[in-house]
Amino acid sequence: MAFVTGTALLAALVVGCSADSGTGGSAADSKPGEETVAAAAPGKYRTLPEPCRAVETSTLKDLLPGAAELTEEQQQKVYEGTASVTYDTDRRVGCSWKSEAPSSSHTLFIDFERVVSYDPAVSDDDRAREVYTKKETAAGLSSPSATPDAAKSAENAADKEKGADKDGKDKDGKKQTSAASDDASDPTSHALSGPTPEDDGTDAATDGSTGGENTDDGTGTPDESLQPRVLDDLGDSAFLDDLLIRAGSTAQHRTVKVVFRTSNVIVTVEYAEQPTVSTVVPDSKELQEKAQALARKLVEKFSE
Repeated sequence: MAFVTGTALLAALVVGCSADSGTGGSAADSKPGEETVAAAAPGKYRTLPEPCRAVETSTLKDLLPGAAELTEEQQQKVYEGTASVTYDTDRRVGCSWKSEAPSSSHTLFIDFERVVSYDPAVSDDDRAREVYTKKETAAGLSSPSATPDAAKSAENAADKEKGADKDGKDKDGKKQTSAASDDASDPTSHALSGPTPEDDGTDAATDGSTGGENTDDGTGTPDESLQPRVLDDLGDSAFLDDLLIRAGSTAQHRTVKVVFRTSNVIVTVEYAEQPTVSTVVPDSKELQEKAQALARKLVEKFSE
């Protein structure tokens, strides 16, 4: 009996020591008073749609009128489109289409970019908003979606202008030149990533949509409703850019680009026309209406 009691006592001591050791280990690992930082919410979209199937055939027939002149087999090839070469289809995909007709050629390009933030304190949506704002700023536009840094830059520019007198000179008597006038004289201020005419050795001059037949009221005054601008009621934020390129004596090439953001995905639609006759100017109003209509259909697909 004494042996059993001694064994029980020894077992109790061993269990007690083990329990104390485990408790001590937990106390050493814990960090009292340390706040746990919650990770930012992930983006709404985890995947991207198949770009070459994102546009309905009926829409492609309207955007690529030249395809109607082809055989059924050739039309099918045109409407299939050409997928962009990407290395991560979960992050970025695109597709392009092209048709040629006796009077003009048309090209269409769409791009889907899913933005992911690798900073646990910054959400995918916030990171996508930053990426979108950079694109909008590069187009020479601004909106309430501008980043604080962009707003600060604008404020600094305003303060600089206050230092100029009524004659446009600063406090030292030097001529002031506003950033707006610099952008207006820069032919690349509305440069696009879309298709451009083949280089024929001449310098291309751009005319942001003021040279089209439907960009003025008949008196030579530009139609403000057709100028590059921020768009309302299209995704979370959107803008439209319009670029007309004249390359020497070659035909004039107009590209309309619509960019919009929906949550953590940024979508780009580029629709271009190049008439075969150099004196014909692509219709800005028609291209803009069709590009916007397609962009709205793509927004609906993300809402499904």
